Amino acid sequence: MKADGKVLMAHGSGGRMARDLVEKVLVKPLHNPLLEPLDDSATMPFSGRMAFTTDSYVVRPIFFPGGDIGKLAVCGTVNDLAMVGARPLYISLALILEEGLPLSELQQVVASIRQAADEADVRIVTGDTKVVDHGAADRLFVNTAGVGLVPEGINVSGANARPGDAVILSGSIGDHGIAVLSRREGLSFETELVSDCAPLAGLVADMLAACPAIRAMRDPTRGGLASTLNEIAAKSKVCIRLDERNILVRDAVRGACEMLGFDPLYVANEGKLVAIVPAGDASRVVEVMRRHRYGRDAAVVGEVLDAPAGRVLLKTAVGATRVVDMLTGDLLPRIC
Repeated sequence: MKADGKVLMAHGSGGRMARDLVEKVLVKPLHNPLLEPLDDSATMPFSGRMAFTTDSYVVRPIFFPGGDIGKLAVCGTVNDLAMVGARPLYISLALILEEGLPLSELQQVVASIRQAADEADVRIVTGDTKVVDHGAADRLFVNTAGVGLVPEGINVSGANARPGDAVILSGSIGDHGIAVLSRREGLSFETELVSDCAPLAGLVADMLAACPAIRAMRDPTRGGLASTLNEIAAKSKVCIRLDERNILVRDAVRGACEMLGFDPLYVANEGKLVAIVPAGDASRVVEVMRRHRYGRDAAVVGEVLDAPAGRVLLKTAVGATRVVDMLTGDLLPRIC
């Protein structure tokens, strides 16, 4: 297949061109023994408590500072598995291709998928491709599903937060959403904004080794940190109080949010996590996180209270307290 070619409707026909697309553009760079049979289903060795997740990715543009839709899809699926304490193992990959998509761009995305999967130590074991008419898919949509194993004795859930627990954030917030928006809208800032898109399973494994009693973990993607913590507060029937002074927002992100009228608490992240841990374990967990490349700026940013149940509060830098509600509407559409 010519590297300067484009995706055609015939690539979705199920015939020779479809086979060539799958075998030469997809399977070859993603090759592994579980994928290569190309049977209707992959068969894999498995035993223990399984975690299973699925997600779809429709980010626009498909390439952005710090990543692309392929890296985003792998990291998003890996991170969803990691947030319940699972070790990610296998991922499925389904691609919806728009007629006219340059094959060079598809090859770039596939290479990014392979690189992200290698870093996360997961295998792409099965998949599917469909081609739709020009204008029907905005170049490329991706669907992934992932499975992993939850170690014995680990029970991580958004319903497990308890009064007295500490709230830990792995780093700065808002990087991904503002990076994607800046590329989409052609905005320029003094400092380049780069997405934080990253696989967090290794960080989570280190955290659980230091503290198997971690109560809850979430990656604050759409809706940002504010919406994620509101979900945990509602499920656990507790109050979460944040300290604004301890929440890291990079200057470039803060400046962009001020210019655009956004609150960084609601802007999406793709390489950060928030964890609820027993207060007595918080310092040890933060110490371990800071040794990892994706947790160097980890900090305790809040605490869990018993009331008002289901609420998230923010102690501001000037000492006042305000309610942080769940995001209403869509602050930044098509960012993941």
